[in-house]
Amino acid sequence: MADLFSWRHSSQHPLNHQTHPLSRLKFSRRLLGAAGLSLLLLSLPGQAAEKPNGKQAKTEISIPEAKVYQTTGQVRVNGERVHYEAIASETILEDDKDKPLASIFSVTYLRTKTDSKQPRPVTFVFNGGPGSASLWLHMGLFGPKRVVVPGDAKDDGAAPYRLVDNEFSMLDKSDLVFIDPVGTGFSRALGEHKGQDFWGVKEDAQSIAEFIRRWLIEHGRWNSPKYIAGESYGTTRAAALVDELQSGWTDISVNGVMLISSILDFSHARYQPGNNQPYIGFLPTMAATALYHDRVAAADKAMGLSAFVEAARQFAMNDYALALLKGSRLPEEQYQAVRRQLARFTGLTEDYLDRVNLRVSASRYTKQLLRGEDRTVGRLDSRYLGVDYDSGGERNDADPSGYGIDGAYTAAIHQYLYQDLGVKITRPFNVLSVDVNRGWNWSISGKQMHYVNVAPYLGRAQRENRDFRILVANGYYDFATPFFATENTLADNGIDNSRVEMHYYEAGHMMYIEPSSLKALAKDIRQFYQAD
Repeated sequence: MADLFSWRHSSQHPLNHQTHPLSRLKFSRRLLGAAGLSLLLLSLPGQAAEKPNGKQAKTEISIPEAKVYQTTGQVRVNGERVHYEAIASETILEDDKDKPLASIFSVTYLRTKTDSKQPRPVTFVFNGGPGSASLWLHMGLFGPKRVVVPGDAKDDGAAPYRLVDNEFSMLDKSDLVFIDPVGTGFSRALGEHKGQDFWGVKEDAQSIAEFIRRWLIEHGRWNSPKYIAGESYGTTRAAALVDELQSGWTDISVNGVMLISSILDFSHARYQPGNNQPYIGFLPTMAATALYHDRVAAADKAMGLSAFVEAARQFAMNDYALALLKGSRLPEEQYQAVRRQLARFTGLTEDYLDRVNLRVSASRYTKQLLRGEDRTVGRLDSRYLGVDYDSGGERNDADPSGYGIDGAYTAAIHQYLYQDLGVKITRPFNVLSVDVNRGWNWSISGKQMHYVNVAPYLGRAQRENRDFRILVANGYYDFATPFFATENTLADNGIDNSRVEMHYYEAGHMMYIEPSSLKALAKDIRQFYQAD
């Protein structure tokens, strides 16, 4: 759905990084009025020209004109009226021979009518997938407009949906730039290049880093405080992007990153024989879910969410982790004791836990917990309930927390772009691209057996930038990027946790769809800005 809807590793990739076009990036922007036609690739008409020797010459590819649509608006945020200029635009990436590589679509918000003499912060925002456009954070949290969906985990139904002024927008604290990576939104590869040239951990970070450099130059903001906000795989991108920006002598130092529903070390999310990390990291989320759906004992329910989750943490780190490590060496009486505790925290029967050898994957859990009621629970947000065609199956038909909100967000971004921002581009807007996700190059080390782990980049960023800070937002009911796996990642990898803020919300992956969580998250982010 919104992010991280599937993960695939690839040990091989057709790109040669030494000759990859992204290693020779440069940028150019050409402007047209808002009334311009849709962007078209320009090339010589007809067949390729014929050389004197009879051989055909390659068709010359021209750089397309980038579309730019400028509007103004105002919104009341945090008790004050904020005036702004909105710029929905394309940026053309070129190689060192002035050949087009790609067009990246973005929406920029610049506050106007302000008397502040200090350099205004700018925040670069994106979602994840990989393969998702930035509409979720744009229309759900940061932007001047937001779409309202049911906060009680009910389906969003059909149009019309409510699009309202966003009183929780961050425009009072920072200018905002929402970026759609290549293959998402209106962004695409150009000329002879393909989307796969940009679909990878490193390739993606390189293209977004170059976009940011160009944006800073065009808007005269090189000396402004700079923040990065990413959700789900967007947090992976954020860490890789920080490494791209702060490496080398052309250093763009970043003030802070906001990791919303974080995934940095993918060993915590890969269920495969021999890797016990996911079973440990997902357990407290199972405990929160079991409590929410009344699948725990009365005494445990009386503990409340935070206390019960803490008890699950301690069990996961100690008795459960040790039991998984011991494997067949675990004495029978210890096995039975662990099984009883595991049943307590998961809400599953001891018989079932025995059959799965004390190891319950997230996908099995969302199907198994309420099987007796012919219900499934959501992956992105386990508060949501769904009904499958086959109640006896092993996997959900679809994620009820995905189809529970996607209609509203898809309608909202299209309505907003075309009506409010005046965009005239008519080619399809890719909300979440399966092609991008399946074509992603996960190789960052060149080794066949390797889990992506970008967390060390954040540790290095802290060591090399004394002002670099990290905010982490976690949803208790998130089975896509579980909070305890994030805690385990940040406890390692050379990260200075004195410069890390951890926050928790009683919602799921996109915690801002729940009203009280939205209010709390907006307050936490606003205070994160104020700390500078």
